[in-house]
Amino acid sequence: MRQGVRYDERESGEDVMARIDLHVHSTLSDGGDTIDQVLEAAHKRGVKMLSFVDHDMTLTYHVAKRKPAARDITLVPGIELSAYDFKRDRKVHVLGYDYNLDGSQMQQLTVPLLERRHQHSLWQVEQIRQYGFDIDVEQVEAQLLPGQTVYKQHIMAALTDAHYATDEYRSLYRVLFKGDGPAAGDIEYMDVHDAVRAVKADGGMAVIAHPGQLDSYDLIEELVELGIDGIEQYHPDHTEDDVRRVGELCDSYGLVTTGGSDYHGDFGVPVEIGMDADLLTHRPFDEVPFKKC
Repeated sequence: MRQGVRYDERESGEDVMARIDLHVHSTLSDGGDTIDQVLEAAHKRGVKMLSFVDHDMTLTYHVAKRKPAARDITLVPGIELSAYDFKRDRKVHVLGYDYNLDGSQMQQLTVPLLERRHQHSLWQVEQIRQYGFDIDVEQVEAQLLPGQTVYKQHIMAALTDAHYATDEYRSLYRVLFKGDGPAAGDIEYMDVHDAVRAVKADGGMAVIAHPGQLDSYDLIEELVELGIDGIEQYHPDHTEDDVRRVGELCDSYGLVTTGGSDYHGDFGVPVEIGMDADLLTHRPFDEVPFKKC
């Protein structure tokens, strides 16, 4: 992981402004914690505004809003679209917020993408089995709800008890999924321009996720022309230079800044849910009037 800024260094007992977190994941995609566990952790941290952005799905909001633990937290409908910048040959993640719950444009992109991901993951399980590991599809899918998409994190969980952040986990991951590994390769992602258009067509706010992590800066100007609303400024992988650079871009184009922990529980790097809302100084997201969902 890149050496990122520490954006919440105050003692938890201090009287601080309400925390927000606009980037968390649950077990419905590639997170290690259930929706209930995430909400409980957020409540303990004093988070007052939260957005589940499970990859390529809008289901999480519908489930989370019915949970008792959500009663003191403003939930913002969210999604993280797995997109690609074909011009520059790199991945781009697009966050969609506060979209119309009955919108269908994003689903036209995400439903086939999730199916591609699932089938690719099943292929990876078979390749790893043939490589010599004691693993099968039933073992992996036993972790999931019926019809849920398999991710590499689920495959790894079936192979090792080591935590994501350990050398043991990362070494095994590289052997299997990187370079000439038996399960190397990836799926075809949606075009980033189509992703932004879909979020906007569904009435949502389009935000470019962690541009420092995926080197998305060169893309920002052309996406401004498509109507993006913001850029994720605070993220565990962002350096102080990334924070400054995003702030300057948002000032230049009149964009919203967002931030979040990118929380994945045991399926990600150890991070605390929530950041102090007063960090977002460039037309902060929590001052944007939301639609009523």
